[in-house]
Parts: sequence; C-alpha cells; structure tokens
Amino acid sequence: MGKCEQCIIRQLNALKTLTKEELIRVSHCKTVKTIKKGEVLFNEGEYINGIFCIKSGICKVSKMSENGREQIVNLVKRGDLLGERSLISEEAANLKATAVNEMEICFIPKHEILRDLNENNSFSMSFLKEMAMSLKTNNNTVVEMAQKSVKQRLAHTLLNLAEEFGLDENGALSIHLSREDIANIIGTATETTIRLLSEFKKKDLISLKNKDIFIQNKEELRQISEGI
Repeated sequence: MGKCEQCIIRQLNALKTLTKEELIRVSHCKTVKTIKKGEVLFNEGEYINGIFCIKSGICKVSKMSENGREQIVNLVKRGDLLGERSLISEEAANLKATAVNEMEICFIPKHEILRDLNENNSFSMSFLKEMAMSLKTNNNTVVEMAQKSVKQRLAHTLLNLAEEFGLDENGALSIHLSREDIANIIGTATETTIRLLSEFKKKDLISLKNKDIFIQNKEELRQISEGI
C-alpha cells in the first residue's frame, strides 16, 4: 500500500495541507481499491462515510431525473476528491458515481477526515475552498444548460473536454466517452448528439474515427459555444 506522505497525488487537492503525522495516520486507515470500467463507486441515497481520492482514471457523477434520464453533472479525474459534500452535511449521496475507465482510488474514512478538519485549520480552509469551487462549477453548469442551445452546449463540452483532459498521442480527445454519455452531459437525446456530431464533422469542426474525436477548428467551436 502506498504511503500518503510520499504520494504526489495529494499535491493536487486539499490533502497537501496535512502534516506528515496526519498523512501517516491517513495511510494506516485508508483503503485502496481498483474500480473496473462501468463499476459504481456509490449510488444516490447511499451513505458514503468517507471521501474518495482519485489516484488514476475518471468517473462520471450523475443524477437520475424523474423521467428516468441520466444527467452527468461532473467528470472527476486524477487528483480530485469525491464525497466531501455528503461527509460535511452528513446526508446520503444525492448523486451516483460510475467509473468511465479503470480507476484506482483511495477511500479515507469519515472519522479521520473530520479529525483532521477539526485539528488542522489549513486543511479546513483548503477543503472548504475546493467545495466552493465545485459549487461554482455546478452553478455555471446550471446556467449553461438554461441559456445555451444544445448545439452551443455540445461545442462547449468538446472544448471543455479537450482543456480538462487533454489530447492523446494522436491528437484525439484523451477521454473516451460514449455518445450516450456526451448526450447526458449536454442534456439531450443520444440521437440528437449523433446528428450534431455529424454536422460538426461535415463543417470540418471535428473529425471522427471510431470512438475518437479530433477537434479541427477550435476557434469556430468557441464561437458556436458563445453564440457568436
């Protein structure tokens, strides 16, 4: 089992503000798990009783609507923490987390995190800042969904995926999402997403090869995203 005090992943989140002694304690009580693609980390209504630190891989965080449609509200990647809101509020999770690809995660029990929050002011502030940034991102997503057309949201999502997850060695988006997942991010039907991707391809804004998406004209996608 890796030692938290020697792990570079913690530098990407609030855990970087813990002392060496606190990190050693975390190492002794954490659980390391490998999560397969498609496996659920937790479901809506489940009590998590701790937080997840993502060592590798990506998971989608989603909400099921009353009509049974999944809405992806966030994509969580390497270095992110997951489950903070439920831990602080002591409520059941109101979202579902599912692995997009194989993941390695560390689960830190609630009692250890609460102890560190109570005893380390730097950790508390960093933890709260990350929660505030997450809330800001979620608020921006709500505004995007309300004010942009489906075509604008798709353009915005493609640019955002490139920025957040980068490109692979061939220049394609490094994150491979199904057409259904993309549809669930932008809040539309899978058929509509496929049609719009084909439209973007015909206009040479993107190119498609199997599951790979290549962005060809970033500036025009940006203009579509902004409604210019």
